[in-house]
Amino acid sequence: MRLPSLLALAVLLPLGAASSRVSPGVDDVGWMAGCWEGHDGETVTEEQWSRPRGGTMFGFSRTIQGDSTAWFEFTRIEERGDSLVFIANPSGQAGGEFTAKEVSEARVVFENLAHDFPQRVIYFTVGADSLGARIEGLQNGQAAGADFAYGRVACPGAAN
Repeated sequence: MRLPSLLALAVLLPLGAASSRVSPGVDDVGWMAGCWEGHDGETVTEEQWSRPRGGTMFGFSRTIQGDSTAWFEFTRIEERGDSLVFIANPSGQAGGEFTAKEVSEARVVFENLAHDFPQRVIYFTVGADSLGARIEGLQNGQAAGADFAYGRVACPGAAN
């Protein structure tokens, strides 16, 4: 009598463990939502992320130099099966997709080693009112990267 009970338990335990697995979702990176701005001399970079909803977050970024837009990017983060995927469409170039390799309460790392550059896109919090971002990977066979520091700003049209 005892053996069938143990056998049943041994069969059910892996099923329970598999069903309790939690896949990362957009709610896990909801800390990115809002409007952000970074300054480097006369260059201003703005980044905005929608709140998580319906399995997606939408974003855009633009870099302004003087009175001109020097660069822009449309982005989204979406739940896809058991994965969280970052999709970027920079300045009219071909887009790229990056899958989350690390997701925590304060950091997310998206990666696509087959992409030209970057191969990794990283976002992290630096307190409640600051957001950091980094792109990195190999460029022309050399390790390369760029860091972005943003402070929270009021979203255009939002009530203050």
